Amino acid sequence: MRKLFIPLVAILIVVTLMSVFVIPEGERGIVIRFGRVLKDTNDVSSRIYPPGLHIKMPFFDNVRTLDARIQTMDGKADRFVTSEKKDVIIDTYVKWKISDFGKYYLATGGGNALTAEALLERKVTDVLRSEIGSREIKQIVSGPRSEIVAADTIKDDEGLPESAKEALEVDGERDKIMQDVLDDTRDSAMKDLGVELVDFRMKKINLPDEISESIYRRMRAERESVARKHRSQGREKAEIIRAQAELEVATTIAEADKTARVTRGNADAKAAAIYAQSYQKAPEFYSFLRSLKAYEKSFSNKSDLLVLDPKSDFFKYMNASDGRKTDK
Repeated sequence: MRKLFIPLVAILIVVTLMSVFVIPEGERGIVIRFGRVLKDTNDVSSRIYPPGLHIKMPFFDNVRTLDARIQTMDGKADRFVTSEKKDVIIDTYVKWKISDFGKYYLATGGGNALTAEALLERKVTDVLRSEIGSREIKQIVSGPRSEIVAADTIKDDEGLPESAKEALEVDGERDKIMQDVLDDTRDSAMKDLGVELVDFRMKKINLPDEISESIYRRMRAERESVARKHRSQGREKAEIIRAQAELEVATTIAEADKTARVTRGNADAKAAAIYAQSYQKAPEFYSFLRSLKAYEKSFSNKSDLLVLDPKSDFFKYMNASDGRKTDK
């Protein structure tokens, strides 16, 4: 009896361990019995096991755990054609999570996330291609016009380039495209894969290199045209300011010269009057003083040479010993 007790206890422990399983936090579990997903009591939906400790039938049941958290599918940038027959390269991402675990398990070949994302990407790309093909580039790359700029903030668009003016005239549909793709894909993803689409976003919209280069050239030409216009206006204003400044300078100099001439004339008149008064009071002394000043100016520089007759009137005060004028 003792010999059978230990094996029985060991078998009991093994069966007990095989009968329990643990579902980690953030995941859900389903049970596969005889190759089929175990249904709930209503025999319609699959039986889902939440995180925690659960019991199963040993040897017959296999447990598969599936991630119940929101997943991010960051797809590769793909090329799309607009209604204008122009190519755009769009990079997108999708937020999704498993809603029907049993359907998801069967549709993806055992809960393979890579298979699920491949199927989901195909659905999203097909819908997005249809949406892009019915719109122009200007509608794709911009959001609603009210989000770009409020109408009452535009006072004068004269300085805007033509591309900016065209953008203001088009009501963009970028947000509508994303919402339409999300709505159109959501039902199909739930029906075929058992997953729920939480969000869809176009995170980057680029143009092919050859188209981008032509657009950049056009934008550069428009900005250069605006720059030339501003520079010509600036030169015109500079010429006006320079002319006004030169006129003010000329007017000021003329007024100053006029004032200087008037002042100099008044001073000369006063000096002449003083000289006349002095000459009337002492003609001989005035003549003598004028001669001394002439001598001082004539002989101030040693290098100067004068050729004069000593008996000329210039030396009349030098020839007279008493300083008076001599008669010839």
